[in-house]
Amino acid sequence: MTIASLIQLQKPEPLLFKGMTWREFKAVEQLLDRPGYRLSFLESTLEIRKMPGEPHETVKKRLATLVELYLLMAGFDFTPMGSMTLESESGKVKREADESYKLAPGRSRPDLVIEVVFSSGGIDKLEAYRRLKISEVWFWEDGALEIYHLRGEGSALQYEKLATSAALPHLDLDLLLRCATMVNHVDAIKTFQQGLSC
Repeated sequence: MTIASLIQLQKPEPLLFKGMTWREFKAVEQLLDRPGYRLSFLESTLEIRKMPGEPHETVKKRLATLVELYLLMAGFDFTPMGSMTLESESGKVKREADESYKLAPGRSRPDLVIEVVFSSGGIDKLEAYRRLKISEVWFWEDGALEIYHLRGEGSALQYEKLATSAALPHLDLDLLLRCATMVNHVDAIKTFQQGLSC
């Protein structure tokens, strides 16, 4: 039995408000600065989501624990950034990833962000991350992982969907996904650690 089978997957849709300027968004953001809501912005669209519940947070923290264990054991000099706010006024974008990582010292932005998807609709997250120039984006949904890596330069930047991670090429994704969906958190970590030691 997996985490996904233990929870009722409801996919609430966010509230979307179109036709806003960056200044209007920043004003609304100040007014709606209260617990329980997450705001994102892309081009001229404001997205308001309720903060995720326990199933989302369980998967998010499980993935974070496993990825951080891998990074530590693989010798990365990494910095976990959590759900830090990423924004660019010139790109007309604001986004908070569920988890994010700088994979080496001296980075100005995260190299890897992870999104745990328990809702539908909303702004184009990949476009938001493209404008923020995030090298790699992972989407976990229903026990599966989609990986996108940024290629190109300047205005030609585009995400390419990959079967394995370009940022973490030696990570066993099958092991990661199997452990991410185990019911017991401690068993999942131990299983993952044993798999990495082989």
